[in-house]
Amino acid sequence: MGNPAPTLDEGRVVVICTEHCEPGFFSMEKVTSLASEKGVVLFSKSSCCMCYAVKILFQELRVTPMVHEIDQDPEGWEMEKALKRLGCNGPVPAIFIGGKLVGSTNEVMSLHLSGGLLPMLKPYQTLC
Repeated sequence: MGNPAPTLDEGRVVVICTEHCEPGFFSMEKVTSLASEKGVVLFSKSSCCMCYAVKILFQELRVTPMVHEIDQDPEGWEMEKALKRLGCNGPVPAIFIGGKLVGSTNEVMSLHLSGGLLPMLKPYQTLC
């Protein structure tokens, strides 16, 4: 019995970190709810250097994500499983833009180098 794929509002940017598999329904609901809190959301692990690199990239691009450190959340393990079920193939992070999985650090950096990331993030940039 599978859960329907979660939907996010158009124009949302979600960054998600994951490693594991097989989530429960409530974990999936929590992930999609947290992912919808702000236009740019980063599910991260506090000790992950690749998550840090994405945070710095967003900072340089004047984007301030809502950050959820899943290693500091009591339901973090289940959230990882839910994120894996969404299609994240870890390790961390995994990035969603407009409700669609973009990929991990490699895909984000490739998009940035090819000029494709900035237009996706433009609606979420700050002026300063």
